[in-house]
Amino acid sequence: QVQLVESGGGLVQPGGSLRLSCVVSGNIFRVDDMGWYRQAPGKQRELVSAITRGGSTNYADSVKGRFTISRDNAKNTVYLQMNSLKPEDTAVYYCNADILTYHGTTFYSADYWGQGTQVTVSS
Repeated sequence: QVQLVESGGGLVQPGGSLRLSCVVSGNIFRVDDMGWYRQAPGKQRELVSAITRGGSTNYADSVKGRFTISRDNAKNTVYLQMNSLKPEDTAVYYCNADILTYHGTTFYSADYWGQGTQVTVSS
């Protein structure tokens, strides 16, 4: 089976930085698009940033210029560098990936989620 494990969340003061990591493991043939979503209390889950296997990126307007997404295809890992954090960035951050897996000679494509990591920005 496939696992996505996030790390790097925590409590940080406004203006501070955090780096989130998400490692994909399991019976994987290829990891395609990867991304980070977040969900604040009482709000819908929203896309923060995404990156293709080739490195093309996109960002939510609210984080442009402050957050940077990157990935290491050899390690099946995606990162989110978050700078100049604001209280409104407080949320649970989820890793998401489109993954091609295999069983024998059969391939399967599916969307997978991590368990989430809490980011709290507060003084």
